[in-house]
Amino acid sequence: MKKIVLIAFFLLFQISFSKPITETQKFAATCKIWGFLKYYHPNVADGSKNWDDQLFQILPKVEEAQTPEAFSLVLENWITSLGEIKKQDASKTVLKKEYFDKNFDLSWFSKNELFSKSLSKKLKFIEENRIQGKQFYVDFELNTGKVPLQFNNEVKYADFKWTDKNLRLLALFRYWNYIEYFFPYKYQMDENWDKVLIKMLPRFYAPESEKDFVLAMREISIKLNDTHASTQMGQLFDYFGDKFIPAEVSIIEQKAIIVGLKNDSLAAINDIKIGDVIIKVEGKIIAEILKENLKYIEGSNEPSVLKNAYWAIFNGKTPSFEIEFIRNGETKVKSINRYEYQNLKIQFSDKEKWKILEGNIGYVDFDALDQEDIPALISALNNTNAIIFDNRTRPHEIMYPILDWLNSEEKEFARFLDPDVNYPGRYYWREGIHKCGKTNPDHYKGKVIVLANEKAISHGEFTIMSLQTVPNSVVIGSQTGGADGANYGFPLIKGFYTSFTCYGVFYPNKKETQRIGIVPDIEVKPTILGIQQGRDEVLERAVLFAKNGK
Repeated sequence: MKKIVLIAFFLLFQISFSKPITETQKFAATCKIWGFLKYYHPNVADGSKNWDDQLFQILPKVEEAQTPEAFSLVLENWITSLGEIKKQDASKTVLKKEYFDKNFDLSWFSKNELFSKSLSKKLKFIEENRIQGKQFYVDFELNTGKVPLQFNNEVKYADFKWTDKNLRLLALFRYWNYIEYFFPYKYQMDENWDKVLIKMLPRFYAPESEKDFVLAMREISIKLNDTHASTQMGQLFDYFGDKFIPAEVSIIEQKAIIVGLKNDSLAAINDIKIGDVIIKVEGKIIAEILKENLKYIEGSNEPSVLKNAYWAIFNGKTPSFEIEFIRNGETKVKSINRYEYQNLKIQFSDKEKWKILEGNIGYVDFDALDQEDIPALISALNNTNAIIFDNRTRPHEIMYPILDWLNSEEKEFARFLDPDVNYPGRYYWREGIHKCGKTNPDHYKGKVIVLANEKAISHGEFTIMSLQTVPNSVVIGSQTGGADGANYGFPLIKGFYTSFTCYGVFYPNKKETQRIGIVPDIEVKPTILGIQQGRDEVLERAVLFAKNGK
C-alpha cells in the first residue's frame, strides 16, 4: 500500500512539474526576455544583431515548447547563441546618482514559474554585466533641441499587415518594453504593467478581427493613465467616425453641456446654443456612452478623461444624428448635423492679451501673450493691486521673464527624473533643482492669482509650479491635467503613432504632479447654471479674492 502511495505521489509530482503551459504565458515571458536582452545584453544592445528578426526566428520554437522545461531550454539556447559576455570589473568607478527605483523590478528573473534555475542565473548575469557603452535602440540626451528620449533604429515595415502575427506581436513587444523601461510614471498606473501584458496578449496573437487588433493598440496605451499617452491610427475614424459637431462641450454631472461654438453659422443652422444640456445621443444616455468608451480615452485623471471624451460621444460616420437635450427647462429631441473637420471652418476670435478690471485688478490671458509683449505688460500692470493669470489654456513660452518680474529673488520650483539608459528601468534625479526669478528689488508688489483647470497640462502645469514660487500666490479653479514632463511622440510601427510622458517632473520636495496635477488652493468648478447664465465662475471667484483676500 505504501509503495502504491509513493508511486502515485511521484506521478502527481511529475504531472504537476511538466504541466502544459499556455500561449499567453509563453508569449508574455518571451516579450519580457526579448525586451530585457534588447536593452541589457551587450551583444544585442550594441545593434550588432537584427533583433526583430531574432524574435521572428524564436517565436516558432516558443510555440512548439509545451512544458516549462522545454520553454526554458529554448530561451537558454537562444541566449547562448548571442555570444559570450565579458564579466565586468565590479570595482570599476561608477558615477554616483541619486536613484528613484519605484519603477525598477527585475525580480521576475527568479519568480517566473516557467524559468529554470539556469535560465534565471543567465538573466541575472546579463544584468550584472550589462552594456555600458552607447545604446543602439534608445538614447536620452538633454539640450539637443528635441525631446530627450529617442527610440532609434527601429525597422519601419512599410508593408505592415495586421494579419501577420509576427508583426502584431512585434508591435506589442516593442510597446510593452518601451513602457517597462522608459515610462517614468509606470508605478502610478491603475493596473500592474505585467498584468496588462497578460490581459492584452490574446488580442495580439489571436485577434478576432482587424478592429479588435487596432482597438487593442489604442487600449493598451490608455492604460498608462497619462494625458500625454495614446496611440493614433487612421482606423479610429472608421470605427468612431470622422465627422464632428460644430460645438465645444464639457461633461458636468454626466451630461454634455455646450460651452462654446466652433462656427456660429453652423451652430445656428443646427439650433445649437451655449448652455444646452445634452442628455442622450442616439437614445443612449451620456453616462452609458462614457462607460462603453472610457478604455479608449486618454487621461491622467477623471477631469482629463472627461475633457477628451467629446469625440467618443459625438463623432460619427453619418451626416446627422439624434440628440435629446434640455433648454430653458424643456426636454426636446432633434436631429443635428456632423461635419468633416475641414468643413467646420472653426472661427478663432482675437483675444485681449491683458486688461485692467474694476478695482485695479490686472487680468492676463496666457494663451494670447507672447515674449515680445512682456515689457508692455509690465508697464501696464505693475501698479495694479492684483494680477489674475489665466492659465486655463496652454501658455506660450513666457514664464521666465514673467517670474523675473514677479519674484524678488531666485526660487526653486521643480526637479526632474530621468531614465538611466545604462541601467534600463532605473531612474535618477537630475542634478540640481530648476529655478526661476532673479534678484529684483523692483518686483511686483500686488497679489498674484492663477486660474487653472483640466486644460492646463504639461507646460501649463509647469508654468503654474513656477508661479507658485511667488509669495502668497493663490491657485483658483480645479485639478489640472496631471501630465507634467516632455511628451514624446513616435511611430510604433507603420500606421500607428504613439506617445507618452518621457521624464518626470516633481516639486523640489519630490512631491508628485503626475496624475494629481496642480491642486488648487481654492477649488471652483463651472456649473451648468453658470454656463447658461454666461458667467465665468472661476474668474468671478478670483476677482473676489483679489478684492478681499479670501
